[in-house]
Amino acid sequence: MFIARITGSLVATQKVPSMVGQKLLLVEPLRIDEKDQSSLKPTGRSFVVVDTVGAGEGECVLCVQGSSARYTPETKTLPVDAAIIGIVDNVQAFGKTVFDAKK
Repeated sequence: MFIARITGSLVATQKVPSMVGQKLLLVEPLRIDEKDQSSLKPTGRSFVVVDTVGAGEGECVLCVQGSSARYTPETKTLPVDAAIIGIVDNVQAFGKTVFDAKK
C-alpha cells in the first residue's frame, strides 16, 4: 500500500468492456519529508489507478498495487494493477501529524 495525492483524471474512450464506466485517476505517491519528518512530499512518479471510493482531485488517498488491487468487490473482475481503496483523513509518524485533511 502507499499514500498518494490525486493529481488528475484519465479518459480512455476505447477500452475493454469490463472497464467501461470505471473512473480512472492519476495519482502521485507521497513520502515523509526526510529533512524535518513533519510533512508529506511528492515522489515525482505517477500512477493510473481505478477509483473504488469516489475520491476527487487533490485528495490524499490510500492505494494498492498488484494482485491486491483486484481484492475488492468492485475490481475483482477488472484487468487492473492499482486501485484507490481509501481516502486518508490523517497521517501520524515519528510522534507528529504529517498530514491532516481538515487543514
